[in-house]
Amino acid sequence: MAARDMTGAGALHVAIIMDGNGRWATDRGWPRLVGHRRGAERVRAIVEAAPGLGIRHLTLYAFSTENWKRSTEEVIGLMTIFARYIESEAQKLSDAGVRLRFIGSRDRLDRKLQKLMAGIEARTAGSTRLDLNVAINYGGRDEIARAARRLAEDVAAGRIAPDAIDEAALADRLDTAGTPDPDLVIRTSGETRISNFLLWQSAYAEYEFTPTLWPDFTPAELEAILTRFRMRDRRFGGAVPA
Repeated sequence: MAARDMTGAGALHVAIIMDGNGRWATDRGWPRLVGHRRGAERVRAIVEAAPGLGIRHLTLYAFSTENWKRSTEEVIGLMTIFARYIESEAQKLSDAGVRLRFIGSRDRLDRKLQKLMAGIEARTAGSTRLDLNVAINYGGRDEIARAARRLAEDVAAGRIAPDAIDEAALADRLDTAGTPDPDLVIRTSGETRISNFLLWQSAYAEYEFTPTLWPDFTPAELEAILTRFRMRDRRFGGAVPA
């Protein structure tokens, strides 16, 4: 199925939990890192297709705060894949009008990787065709706790009064500040958990769970999911029309 140009159909924010790389590899008798490398290739295809499907903001869950529990070999391998992806895709993303931003805490990441992340963010900062957010060392609870800590610091410094704290004040201190909340969250691999992903932002998102493993997830399947999504009645807490 060829992707149709749907940029006029309403700009969307789609978030994807990219799950199933390791399983995809082990099912074939290959090391898990082979699956992660194939998953990185799949990112390229989805990013290229996104604007034509009406997606204006795309957030990808690459590495969670809980993923540090994996083997040292796998963690190091993943960090190497992230670094190589940034190095190989920087010019392509810039040329394609993609602004890349990373969300999550960077404190635990290797300094070289942090430098690469900051470099590609600066390089693509002026791009406007697609906002691509990649979550690395990200956890929804950790993000909310860090935002609350920033609020506490602002109160202590006299920059904001306690009674001025509301939902907007906290949202402005989240990693995703300035980005609209996701309209649709997709999880691949057949799992039906949200795994600590965008807990605050996804309060009224629609969800879609597909059994497809991430390395096999195609632009055609994304288009089919978006077609179903656009048929849903999103009431945001309102009553069903009489």
